[in-house]
Amino acid sequence: MGRMTAGYLDARIDALREHLAALIAAVPALPAELARVRETIAAEVAARGAGTALLLLAGFVGLGFLLEAVYRYAVRPQNPGQRQKAIALRFARDAGAVAAFALGSAAAFVAFEWPGQTRGAVLALLTAFIALRAAVAVSRALLSPVDELRIVPVTQHEARFWHVRIALFAGWLAFGWALAQRLDALGMSPPARAIVVYVLGLGLLAIAAEAFWRRSRPAALYFVVLWALWVLHATGFFWLTALAVALPAALRLTQASTDHVLRPPGAATAQARGVLAAVLGRGLRALLIIGAAFLLVDAFGLDMEAMAANDTMWMRLVRGAVHALVIVLVADVLWLVTASLIDQQLGRDANNARLRTLLPIVRTSVAAILIVMTVLMALSALGVEVGALLASAGVVGIAIGFGAQTLVRDLLSKFFYLFDDAFRVGEYIQSGNYKGTVEHLGARSVRLRHHRGPVYTIPYGQLGAVQNQSRDWVIDKLTIGLTYDADLEKAKKLIKQIGKDLAKDPEFAPKILEPLKMQGVEEFGDFAIQIRMKMMTVPGEQFVIRRRAYAMIKQAFDANGIHFAYPTVQVAGGPADATAVAAVRQSLELNKPSKAS
Repeated sequence: MGRMTAGYLDARIDALREHLAALIAAVPALPAELARVRETIAAEVAARGAGTALLLLAGFVGLGFLLEAVYRYAVRPQNPGQRQKAIALRFARDAGAVAAFALGSAAAFVAFEWPGQTRGAVLALLTAFIALRAAVAVSRALLSPVDELRIVPVTQHEARFWHVRIALFAGWLAFGWALAQRLDALGMSPPARAIVVYVLGLGLLAIAAEAFWRRSRPAALYFVVLWALWVLHATGFFWLTALAVALPAALRLTQASTDHVLRPPGAATAQARGVLAAVLGRGLRALLIIGAAFLLVDAFGLDMEAMAANDTMWMRLVRGAVHALVIVLVADVLWLVTASLIDQQLGRDANNARLRTLLPIVRTSVAAILIVMTVLMALSALGVEVGALLASAGVVGIAIGFGAQTLVRDLLSKFFYLFDDAFRVGEYIQSGNYKGTVEHLGARSVRLRHHRGPVYTIPYGQLGAVQNQSRDWVIDKLTIGLTYDADLEKAKKLIKQIGKDLAKDPEFAPKILEPLKMQGVEEFGDFAIQIRMKMMTVPGEQFVIRRRAYAMIKQAFDANGIHFAYPTVQVAGGPADATAVAAVRQSLELNKPSKAS
């Protein structure tokens, strides 16, 4: 592997030296080359007539614009209402306009007879102009001046700025390419043509540097490095450097643009990602990564057929890395689709406690399974014996299992608790001496928050019987004590009316399942008649309703002469009793020991 890498680098260094030597040797002859090209063009123009070629070219372009105008008149813009359809229809209309222009100009061009050199020049210019129009159409779709039709999530000012720079860059690149093609056809030597092309590349460098200079000066210097690598003819390192920065940015922008386009109108940007956005975004990202990989393979001059036929360790690793990359990308798409489905379901059923309990566990389990399967498949693609690895892992797992019986018991207990739907996140439960609201379901323990603040972390294996106080409904029983002379029938009517009033109160009506009513006399106490009442409410809401009911009962009973009983102490007696008490007090004083003793 080391010898192959050293041989490759030696070959690239030799090629670079030859390229630089050819460029240096071509510099003295460059004026003569340009003069010869100018003479060839002048002879061609003189043979055809001065200005004839340009006039005909303008006519072809005019015919193209005429056919484009007819197309735009026939295919008028529509307002489909849906944002995604509007974006697609607008881009299709712009692409159709470019196609109509190309058809009109090309048909007029084919109808005329041209000398060989002039024909090539006009065709190159028309091709460059059509390529520029296509680039502008794509840029207009990505950076539309209309906010609702813009694909890339940027402001209107940023969209206008980048649209202009993209158009300038595409135009310079297209017409520079056309000029390079004509110089080659006119017989200019490759080193001299390369010097002209590199000088034209300075224009591309200036456009890119100007676009990034005010935003990020290191990014502007990055383009200088790219231009230097291009001039040095280091194609592989040029594309490697370009993709090292451009690919991560393109991946982020692709997913952000997909989310931006597919989000519903007026929805928040931070909402859960939809399944379509996940699939489309991850699919485009995978295509970008695979395309970048093939671009690097081509840039470094690697022969895929020779690599497939070669069975050396280096080639096996390269093929395995490609397969592993595909496996990781597929697993990434599967994971994002699963996570999007779960997030979408959680957003749709935000009040469903069972889903809020189970779906995060499902997401964690799916993530663990995908990670394990992806790692094993990637290792297998790289040539690692997965069977032996699994056998070794099994032995280690058995050894760990003997020492982790408590952990296994906790995990199994968690599974059965969730399978039986014993409790959910947000419910109030009690298990032995522990009670509180379920805050989190961990891997081996549940976290309870007591209503006074303390937090209990209890392993599932120690929960035992669980009392769930938040499921479906709760019956709250209230007891009050009345005096023995109280009118029980009137008290019953008043309590019934209070129950009706509470059920009509907008604050309590959704929380009351059965109104407050009197059940009857519970018992005869030492000083009071105990009356029992009950009501059915939503779990956890009975405490507030109970306080309100007590206040209303007190107010209604006071207004209707019904009195609450309370214990009293009564002391009775006459003058003789008072004399006896005084005698006893005097006797106690006489028998009290003195301080001296």
